[in-house]
This record gives sequence, C-alpha cells and structure tokens, in this order.
Amino acid sequence: MPESIVRDHFLPYVERLPERPAAAVELVVIHCTELPDLATAREYGERIVHDSGTGNCGHYYIDRDGAIWRYVPGTRVAHHVRGFNPHSIGIELVNRGRYPDWWHAGNQTMTEPYPAAQIDALRALLARLRGEFPQLRDIAGHEDLDLARLPASDDPSREVPRKLDPGPLFPWAEVLAGSGLNRLPPRPARG
Repeated sequence: MPESIVRDHFLPYVERLPERPAAAVELVVIHCTELPDLATAREYGERIVHDSGTGNCGHYYIDRDGAIWRYVPGTRVAHHVRGFNPHSIGIELVNRGRYPDWWHAGNQTMTEPYPAAQIDALRALLARLRGEFPQLRDIAGHEDLDLARLPASDDPSREVPRKLDPGPLFPWAEVLAGSGLNRLPPRPARG
C-alpha cells in the first residue's frame, strides 16, 4: 500500500486542545461527517462549542477522492467521541450519512457508499498511525461507542440513535484486513 500523503490544515484553536504523549493513544475511532462535503465539515469543526474555546472535530478528514487532511495533531486531544477522547484518534470520512435530517425518524438509513479511493487512503493512514503511535491496537466505529438515543425530531415519542456512523455501508472487513487492529464491540463509554 502506498504511503499516505497527509496535508496539515490545523483548526484555529488547536493550541487550546490538551496535549498528550503518543503512548496515550490506544484507539482509533472511525466516523463519517454526515455532511455534504469537506468544506462544510471544516466549517463545523471550526465552531467554538466548549468553554475551553474549542469545538468538536476529528484529527484526520478523508475526502471522497482520498485526500487526507490533518486538522488536529495526534498528540492533542480532540473532541470527537464522548468518553473516549483522551486515548483515541478520530478519523472522519466525508459522507452525507443522514444529512440534513440526522434525527428524523424516517431518515435513519445511510445510503452513500464509501468510494474505493477513500477506503484506500484510510487503510494507508491506519498503517501510518500504527507506526507513529506504539500503543495503537484497537479500532471502533463511532456508533459502537456512543450508544445514546434521543427523541426523533419529527416525533418525540420515538427514539433514534444519536450516532450511526460510519454506518452499514462501511467496509469493515476490507479495512481490518492486514491492519493489525482489533475491532472493539459496542460498549458504554469509560471515564
């Protein structure tokens, strides 16, 4: 597999995110942006939503054409999955997911496939990360770690998953093959 080219485009608040040693990283979490494109994902990532002057974002973003962007260095803690941020790296794949009606009860099926170029880039990035982070052994989907449910936007008497990414069309077998990573089963967040 060819070496992945990573382009740095750090978020404006990256220096406000807590630092950590490379040895603290044990887990990579796969997300999809659930947004139409990379530009919109960047806009969401730049939004300040925490008292610390930071926002919600992954470390890496992979566009549909396989371009890889690093928004946050792996030695900083990004806000990408509740309860698992201190020891994980978040990788966001550009994909519409359930956009724009994420919590509408009738819009809980993710239908956009992941292009081969995007999956190839992800596999190359995972190989690179295994070399950079000596304790990186596990991988999970966002949906495996954030099991919260909330009232549907169109019918509060029904509940829908807060997170479904990367979703049923994500090719887990292909991504895991030769990765050396262990996929974690769904479980509640730890401290």
